[in-house]
Order: sequence, then C-alpha cells, then structure tokens
Amino acid sequence: MEVKSESRNYSVMSEIGTGAYGTVYKARDCESGKVVALKKVRLHTGEEGIPMSTLREIGLLKHLGQLEPQNIVRLLDVCYGGISGNNEMNLTLVFEYIDMDLSTYLDRCPSPGLEPSKIKELAHQLVSGVDFLHSHRIIHRDLKPQNILVNCDGHLKLADFGLARVYGFQMALTSVVVTLWYRAPEVLLQSQYATPVDLWSVGCIFAELFRRKPLFCGTSDVDQLYKIFDVIGLPLEEDWPEVSLPWSSFRPSPPRPLKLYVSDICPQGLDLLQRLLCFTPADRLTATQALAHGYFRDDTASPSSASSEASSSSQSSAEGDSQGSNPELVCR
Repeated sequence: MEVKSESRNYSVMSEIGTGAYGTVYKARDCESGKVVALKKVRLHTGEEGIPMSTLREIGLLKHLGQLEPQNIVRLLDVCYGGISGNNEMNLTLVFEYIDMDLSTYLDRCPSPGLEPSKIKELAHQLVSGVDFLHSHRIIHRDLKPQNILVNCDGHLKLADFGLARVYGFQMALTSVVVTLWYRAPEVLLQSQYATPVDLWSVGCIFAELFRRKPLFCGTSDVDQLYKIFDVIGLPLEEDWPEVSLPWSSFRPSPPRPLKLYVSDICPQGLDLLQRLLCFTPADRLTATQALAHGYFRDDTASPSSASSEASSSSQSSAEGDSQGSNPELVCR
C-alpha cells in the first residue's frame, strides 16, 4: 500500500497499532528511503468537518516543529487523500519513526528493571519535554507511557497531541482529559486546572519507571480518588477550600510512605516524586522547578549529556532497516 502527499510517496511496511483514532503504520519514504510512522486518521465527513483534535494536533506540531525541540515528536508531512465513496476522508499524518512507546520499553526490560541512571535520564527528558511545552503555553493533557516514544538508545519524545491545548488565563477547559490512571485530582474533581495536571502525570510516570506498573489503577473517577487517598492521604478541607470535594464521602486516611510503593527510589528521587504528587495543584512543582531539583543535579547520572548523545542517535534510528530494531535496554 502506498500513501501520497503533494510532494512525497510513502510505502507501508507494517502495521504498528490501531485504536479509536485510526491506525499507525511503519512506512518508508520512497524518495529518501527513511523510515517514518504514518498515523492514518479515520474521518467521516459531515457538517463538523475534520475533528478539532486532529486540527489541533497538526497545528501544534507544525508550530513546535519550527522550534526544533529535542523531546517532542516531529511531524514531517500531512497527506490528504480526498473523500472516498463511503463518505470517508483520508487524512494521514507522517511522523519521524521511533522504535517504541515507553510502555513497551518498560515491558521489554527484564527484571529487576532499569538502572537508576537510565531512569534519571528518561525522567529528565520527560520533564524537559513538558517544560518546553509549558514555556510555550501548551498543556499536553494526556501524558501516559503509551504517548511517550523511546528509541533503542533511550532518546525520549512526547507524542499524541490530540488533547493538547494552548491555554490562557481565563480559558475554560474540558474535564474529560488525561487517561484515568494518570489523571490529576483537580481533573477528577472537575475543578479548574492548568499546567499542574501535566506534572501530576509526570509524577505517576516517574514512579512507573521504577515499578514498571502504574501507581494508581482506579476503575472510575471516584475509585481513582480512593486509590490516590490510600497513598497520599485524604487532604484537609482547609488545604484546598475552593474544591468541591464531598469530604464526608471519603474515610479519613493518613498518608503512607511513598517508599512502600517505589522501593528502589533514592532519597532525592523520593523527594522529587512527593513534590510532583502533591494533591493541591499550587503546591506541585512546575516543570522548571523539577528540572532544578537535586535529583537531576546529583553526579550519579548526567541527563544533559545523555540527552545530547540520544539526540545524535535519533536520526540513525529513524533510518533503520525494514526489519525494525532489537533494542538492548539498560537494565539492572
């Protein structure tokens, strides 16, 4: 199968995955020979036209691509195929190809897990990507391991910007954002929110780098709150008076040591995690503050040098052969 844009042709090699949004393929640019990822979006034409989430993702990624960020996936091309006989519009987004998502990366790492230095490198890149977005007034709103891409050299990039928004001080934002297990308390409570929602998700993902499984696994908004309160404790009403939490519906719960749930984390990493998983958004670290935390200044790892090395290897990964890669993960 071939996909064409106004200037390039792409030959599909294999299917990577599928979902409600459509299907992602591994493909090759017929002109340059580079391997790319094609995100074929399912669109049914009608009065509403192209979904706002798709337009938003294209617009944001085109804007960000001009700034050449290190930890944001690059949108290379957009292919519009017109309208078919069954009244479907064919729209394909062409991205740089990156080996796997973070969830797969963690699954492929054998026990007992990633080296502490590798966790630090990945966490630094994750926070750097979020800091870049927030510095340009963009909230991702759906950070989770499946939306974070990692190549075989450990270079990490944020992806899937369908829910991302450029925010303003008086903007009303929808409450139906962020996959449940990574959803901040203020979103679960349908309260006002801003960039701190991304930092809560970062905290959940940071813990998952050590655990290799999610920290809070609720089955509904209420159950997710229970799972959070079981770990960090039920906050006092005076700590967040503006939130409409039905306090009497939740049993009093003292905080438990996060070390019980993330046993291999170092003291500096534990402090960072606690500051990211603050129930009250105003008390949560910003991405800039997180980057300045002592955990990343510790000499046991050098995230900045790792990021630059990973950056230089990203291009060679994108040009990999058609058989894909067999990553050797840095594990303990």
